[in-house]
Amino acid sequence: MPLCAWMKKPSRILVLAAAGLMVAGLSACDASPASPVSGPDGPVPRQVTVVGEGKVQGAPDTVTVNAAIESTASDATAAMNQTNERMTAVIDAVANQGIDRKDISTTDVSLSPQYGDNSVITGYRASNSIAVKIRSIDAASPTITAIQTTGGNATRINSVSFSIEDNSQLVKDARARAFNDAKDRAQQYSQLSGLSLGDVISISEVDSGSTPPPTPMPRFEAMQADAPLQPGEQTVGFSVTVVWELR
Repeated sequence: MPLCAWMKKPSRILVLAAAGLMVAGLSACDASPASPVSGPDGPVPRQVTVVGEGKVQGAPDTVTVNAAIESTASDATAAMNQTNERMTAVIDAVANQGIDRKDISTTDVSLSPQYGDNSVITGYRASNSIAVKIRSIDAASPTITAIQTTGGNATRINSVSFSIEDNSQLVKDARARAFNDAKDRAQQYSQLSGLSLGDVISISEVDSGSTPPPTPMPRFEAMQADAPLQPGEQTVGFSVTVVWELR
């Protein structure tokens, strides 16, 4: 006779050695499916949250050169005039390399006194800086040489950086890889838990790609040949967090 029915007969008395066994037997008799977890707004859906990564690489096609002309003179006007004249010649030399003048922009102009002993002003230093956007990797080295030879010893090549002019397709590819990676992870977790993936609840992404920092260039007095430049490759990456419902 089943334990539950036997226990319900009034003529039978069941003496149990442990209270825990009594509780277990009664629970088995009255067992029912567990209720879903509830929150203040009703049942909370089962879900899985995963992070996917996606990265693609592309070859840079654009170079940006940051250069400056610095001059020192006994008075402020002379320092500024020398700097401005030399920078005008540099800009013309860059344009003669086939660089569009709209891709040449002034980034900084400064004038500061120079001090000697006892904080006495001994002269003035003037500086004029430009950024040159070069849309051909092959034209970068000759352009840098033209800047230096025209500016002479007053030239400062502060940095050279590489970039991809249009990376929209790389961005799409990286985003797709990140989402597919997240979906693969979520499917694995759903299988491990004996469930299946339902609808996507939320998606959020972070641009995790990093552009290499500008390459510092030495401050030199003369350049005998074009500077060797290696653009390498740049990585475009995304990190995406996706929440799926589990069924």
